Amino acid sequence: MQFIYNLIVSASWSVLRLIAKVNNKISLFVNGRKLSIPALKKHISGSDSVIWVHAASLGEYEQGLPILEKLKTDYPSYKIVLTFFSPSGYEIKQHTSAAHVTIYLPMDTRRKVTEFLNASHPKLAIFIKYEIWPNYLAGLEKRNIPTLLISALFKKEQIYFKPYGGFMRNALKTFDHFYVQDENSKSLLNSIGLNKCTVSGDTRMDRVSKILDSNNHLDFMDTFNTTEHCLIAGSTWPEDEKLLVDYINRSASDIKFVIAPHNIKQEHSRELKKSIDKPTVLYSEIESKNLERIHVLIIDTIGILTKLYSYATIAYVGGGFATGLHNTAEPAVFGIPIIIGPEFQGFKEAEELVTLGGIISIRTITELTQHLDKLQSNKDFKNKVGSLNATYIAENKGASAKIMEGISKLL
Repeated sequence: MQFIYNLIVSASWSVLRLIAKVNNKISLFVNGRKLSIPALKKHISGSDSVIWVHAASLGEYEQGLPILEKLKTDYPSYKIVLTFFSPSGYEIKQHTSAAHVTIYLPMDTRRKVTEFLNASHPKLAIFIKYEIWPNYLAGLEKRNIPTLLISALFKKEQIYFKPYGGFMRNALKTFDHFYVQDENSKSLLNSIGLNKCTVSGDTRMDRVSKILDSNNHLDFMDTFNTTEHCLIAGSTWPEDEKLLVDYINRSASDIKFVIAPHNIKQEHSRELKKSIDKPTVLYSEIESKNLERIHVLIIDTIGILTKLYSYATIAYVGGGFATGLHNTAEPAVFGIPIIIGPEFQGFKEAEELVTLGGIISIRTITELTQHLDKLQSNKDFKNKVGSLNATYIAENKGASAKIMEGISKLL
């Protein structure tokens, strides 16, 4: 199986190099990796003490950020190497101050693994949530480098727990310790003989809790948000926007709307604006508009969604109709009701908050209308739903402290 895996990885890399000639995102994926080893050699010397942290993409980075920040504070003599697999993580966070060196993770071939480990020579490796790379894990084990998987979440459907999953189970066995989000994950690991496991919870809860202490002020929102109700729709996709636009156009209620699409390309933003009957403006145009008279604001930039949620009385989180639900923890921390689409299975906090009642899942415009109208007309109900979300975040903090306690025994 090892031979087949290596063959697949090598073949995939060859195919990606060809696709990179005609696809911009794949080009970033391929060409960015050419810079990884030179960057390590430039910034990491043989005498440096190094901690390596790997995140698949932006979501895993945000999940691991509390640990990255604590590592920099508690172990200032160490240099932190942060790697990404996906362009959607690296291209946004390549200049983050959370690490000393941020690069793409070279492909999981034996040669690349040797080059990477020789150049980075970490004393500790930390993988966030899902990333399991057999050759990297084998290389770390061979060099006796302690390796942790943090904020991990396992499901019985995964290959590790299937009769034919022996190769990937063996990769899991190289980890020195697992810090998992829930008891179910621990039980699944125990079922395949992996007992070095701690139920620590999700580090994202620590991350989003800090948002409450941040400066979330936005001048334009103070001007725009002049009504009792403000719905912030974050990370929306066309399937979400179709329902939201339908509601906005038919709604007679006194409510302001902010839509922050996942796709912020100019063409999409302008088409979305054209579909809305009420006074609407793009964020890029606000300087020339009287925001008090605007009903709908479309955010055609990135980096301010978290701050926007602080102004919401109701939040809608996109991705629950087709592409995969986006972050519900960020609006939840502000103690506001959240509405999502029907596909939220596999997103732990969404599953639990739907059960508790803090998140409302809808399938149709009729359901969206019913719930939005009730949340606006019944203040007690709205506050009760929102408080469930705030309480959930508060009660699930503390994962970072448990993980850092374990790390302290390794460094």
